Amino acid sequence: MRGTQQAAPALPIGAGAAGGAEKTSIGSGTAASNPPEGGHLTLFLSGDVMLGRGIDQILPSPSDPRLYESFITSAKDYVALAERVNGPIPSPVDFGYVWGDAALALALRAPDVRIVNLETSITKCSLHDPKGINYRMNPGNVACLKAMRIDCCVLANNHVLDWSQAGLLETLESLEGAKIAYAGAGRAHAEAASPAVLRTKGQGRVLVFGFGLTTSGIPKKWAAGRARGGVNVLDGTSAKAITCIADEVRSRRLAGDLLIASIHWGSNWGYDIPVDQMSLAHDLIDTAGFDIVHGHSSHHPKGIEVYRGKLILYGCGDFLNDYEGIKGLAPIRGDLAVAYLAQCSTTTGDLEMLSLMPFQIRNFQLRQANDRDQAWLAQTLDRESKPFGTHIAMGQDGVLNAQWQ
Repeated sequence: MRGTQQAAPALPIGAGAAGGAEKTSIGSGTAASNPPEGGHLTLFLSGDVMLGRGIDQILPSPSDPRLYESFITSAKDYVALAERVNGPIPSPVDFGYVWGDAALALALRAPDVRIVNLETSITKCSLHDPKGINYRMNPGNVACLKAMRIDCCVLANNHVLDWSQAGLLETLESLEGAKIAYAGAGRAHAEAASPAVLRTKGQGRVLVFGFGLTTSGIPKKWAAGRARGGVNVLDGTSAKAITCIADEVRSRRLAGDLLIASIHWGSNWGYDIPVDQMSLAHDLIDTAGFDIVHGHSSHHPKGIEVYRGKLILYGCGDFLNDYEGIKGLAPIRGDLAVAYLAQCSTTTGDLEMLSLMPFQIRNFQLRQANDRDQAWLAQTLDRESKPFGTHIAMGQDGVLNAQWQ
């Protein structure tokens, strides 16, 4: 069976979250006035969204810029590095500034739900974890997420506890106050392991389970406990672990639900995909019944697989960061970001179409990637996805299209 991503239309590229057993949100799409036809749901998925450090400094309510890194001690220095390469950055910017051309591109596509991996603690807490790199955004800037109409923030990553248990608690409270659902972390294991439930407008539910692996740098001590806040750390990938996940999924799933396993795994750089990641992704689909495996941690996009009709994104890459001006990143192009738009059947959960919209991070803002960068990204992702039987090609106005066997 072969799925084909049709040519995308010409485009300029440019809610209540709560703790407890079920965290619900109403999807941000415009299905009420323009419902998807034929039982489809369109999802926007991205990799790491880092709104702390230098980016936090240009937003209306910057945090204390003090850092505890080996070479840089002020978040303002990251702003200066970016300006040295790409020119002045206005400050303060409005809450929608950082999303740049991506905001219009998504508004035109009107996905039913929008899901990101939020790799930033939202807190004023000053008690940092002595791990070297600590990301935080002032709670006064949480409207930045609202400006992009984000429905769900996955928190199962190696930065959500950068500012201690108090910082995690304030992060959860900030998202709850903004009515943004979250998954993968919580006040105790029961909450961290429970899914975010996104209720779409007339098209059923999307359940997002968040998982973190220590291979991504998540400290083991961050694992949520029976009465301790933390991350839903997946302790191994044994058959027993998968069976436990499958049991949890069965207890939550209703007919017509679309299930997403959002996983923070692996290293930041490099295109290799370990065999154990592939095996885990396949097990989550075959045994646990997930429809999409949403992988992140890599700072650049990686290969794509469509396995038995189900989408596996092995690494979505960074969607926002403050790495401009840092040397040594050019060969892999961590400055290029991708917005993944996946259309899935509400009947089977199978992937029907996949579009990739490429952007470049410049001046802490997502801007339409130029023709050369679009072509480079298409060639690179096609090369890395080809072993899985997936092909990536240029479409209209720089939107990349996926085909699979």
